[in-house]
Amino acid sequence: MAGRLGSAMSSGPAVACTKTVLTVFNFIFWISGIAILAVGIWAKIELYIYMDLSTEYYNESPYILIGVGAVIVLFGSFGCCCTFKGHSVLLYLYSFFLIIVFVAELSTGIAGFVYKNKLENGFKEGLGEALKKYDSDKEKMKAFDGLQHNLECCGRYSYADWFTTEWENHHKTENQTNLVPKSCCRVDQSKCRNFNLPPTAVNQTLDIYTEGCYSTVTDFMKHNMALIAGVALGISFFPLLGALLACCLAKNINKTKYEQVQ
Repeated sequence: MAGRLGSAMSSGPAVACTKTVLTVFNFIFWISGIAILAVGIWAKIELYIYMDLSTEYYNESPYILIGVGAVIVLFGSFGCCCTFKGHSVLLYLYSFFLIIVFVAELSTGIAGFVYKNKLENGFKEGLGEALKKYDSDKEKMKAFDGLQHNLECCGRYSYADWFTTEWENHHKTENQTNLVPKSCCRVDQSKCRNFNLPPTAVNQTLDIYTEGCYSTVTDFMKHNMALIAGVALGISFFPLLGALLACCLAKNINKTKYEQVQ
């Protein structure tokens, strides 16, 4: 009798401790769902005009993020209910869902690394296409202007890319050639000298950004790839931790019930 009582008492704190840890996990998991949902909405409302510059961008991507975020929020709430109610069957079901999320996130991360070069080439080709259509496509113009202003860059490889575009040909005059759009200006646009620019900016200080947008984006990715890879790997394995906690809690709950029956 004393042995069974001691065993039950030892199982009780284990259940309480696992519940506490799993509750913290569920809260973080739920918050991550909110974050993914917000990113998806932001990508649909704001970011899409920049992503549309790439030939490898898929219009469904924001909807996928919104859907994943919404599902995570839903099942995060479900996980909280399972944790508080202590139903072992529901906890095993929750852990199964978390394993599916883990596999999906890990697969997405691996696919991102596999298609990294393809995505970079798509961005490069998209920038070249946007340069050609800048004068005729208002959406491309808006996207390119936003990209140049926000990333502090100009052109695809350098600001001189603009010198051979249809836009420059239509806007140059006898006294003003070698123009770039005002979105390339690093100073007040009303005071910015964006014409009669030299072919290269070696040893010269200009009123415009001189580095190309393609190198700005790819250099950032290369310099931060280790950090990005680490964060992506940590996020993908986070649901696996939750699955293990849910299984441990379900096992301890079943053990406690068995000891109480004995």
